[in-house]
Amino acid sequence: MRLKLKEISYIQAEGFAGGELKHGTIALIEEGTPVVGLATQEKVNLSIRGNVKEVVARGAHPCIISMEGLEKEGDTYVIPHVHELLTPLVSVVTLQLISYYAALHRDLDVDKPRNLAKSVTVE
Repeated sequence: MRLKLKEISYIQAEGFAGGELKHGTIALIEEGTPVVGLATQEKVNLSIRGNVKEVVARGAHPCIISMEGLEKEGDTYVIPHVHELLTPLVSVVTLQLISYYAALHRDLDVDKPRNLAKSVTVE
């Protein structure tokens, strides 16, 4: 998602594993910071929910994507329950749509991102 946000909406974004939040990344969170959280894996769901509470306490605005069976009240999007190996494929659709609508909200042409080549030329 971070790459798509950068490419089509020109928003500086970073992605990281939930366990990395307390290793410096939390210092970047301030009032109004948008945060997208994926709560789609049962084994890490509780720790992700804890991370969300921490960023909310610092004034962030979370967008939570969860999976059926793991959803909580207030989650922004709930994706269908699928086998854990398919979860990334289902999650990426929602993430791409967020990037798409962020670009449209900024009145940007998603079909013609600036300074982006369709192919790489090696000299």
